[in-house]
Amino acid sequence: QVQVVESGGGLVQAGGSLRLSCAASGSILSFNVMGWYRQAPGKQRELVADITSGGIRNYADSVKGRFTISRDNAKNTVYLQMNSLKPEDTAVYYCNARVRFASLYEYWGQGTQVTVSS
Repeated sequence: QVQVVESGGGLVQAGGSLRLSCAASGSILSFNVMGWYRQAPGKQRELVADITSGGIRNYADSVKGRFTISRDNAKNTVYLQMNSLKPEDTAVYYCNARVRFASLYEYWGQGTQVTVSS
């Protein structure tokens, strides 16, 4: 069993910052990729950023230059530093952890709400 737990969401004014954290624990010792997705009301879930165990980062165009993803492999923890937040960043943010053995396995957190007021 794997548990993925996010923390750090909240309400912030436009231009402000938030830091999300996500810890994955359980029967898998290491994940190939960890990342963040978000889903706004009425929209599909979309990738925000992800990072491989080797440190290769991938960002959505909408957050490049404002968000920074990092991870601590020893703790199976991933972070998302969000700066210069905009109202359009408002969404539920989900942590995702993926590992490939013979097949791809992925795990999701329960989500954390981020609300940016104008």
